[in-house]
Amino acid sequence: MSAELSALQQRLNHSFAESRLLQRALTHRSFSADHNERLEFLGDSVLNLAVSGLLFERLSDLPEGDLSRVRANLVKQETLFQIALSLGLPLVLRLGDGEKRSGGHKRPSILADALEALIGAVYLDAGFDAAAALVRRLYANVELSAQMSAMGKDPKTELQEWLQARKMKLPTYRVVATLGEAHRQTFDVECLVGETGHTERGIGASRRAGEQAAAAAMLQHLTARGAGHGR
Repeated sequence: MSAELSALQQRLNHSFAESRLLQRALTHRSFSADHNERLEFLGDSVLNLAVSGLLFERLSDLPEGDLSRVRANLVKQETLFQIALSLGLPLVLRLGDGEKRSGGHKRPSILADALEALIGAVYLDAGFDAAAALVRRLYANVELSAQMSAMGKDPKTELQEWLQARKMKLPTYRVVATLGEAHRQTFDVECLVGETGHTERGIGASRRAGEQAAAAAMLQHLTARGAGHGR
């Protein structure tokens, strides 16, 4: 294993039993077919659960809606991007030549995705407790406060709150298609509200951006139709 990867493990305070998981977490789809997108999918869920547990402990007096908004601010792309920079992930990412030339090692969406993939890799390597402990270390220097709930809501958070207020289940998202070259991809994402059976689509330069666009379209549809009225 290279000196850079050994140093990264020290910064993570986690030594991988399966080094291939670490390699895969740092591999963009432009570099290899054995890339990090599945690990990112897993890490996203682990991150949300770990952050939820952290907020439940630290902000014990905050109601559910405010907790959701604080969490949204903690797991948004910009926050993950800053944490990825602090870990030095730009130095260890494996990118294809085209992505390198276009500055992919500095792109917030790529770095945020790689951080989530690392969390997913730690989960597979050592279990949830180790992954949750990593998340706590990553957020050790991030201020957790009730004031974060007052920050602007993103469309996914707004949609979640709209549905919860009407006792409806949370929406599901799936990537329908990935378009374009590896270093200039766009993601076509579908948002489904199960109780109405309605779907909306959104396009973005990252999976997250596509989800936000789909959520915005869904929220616009629901509010225009007055869905859930009287629930």
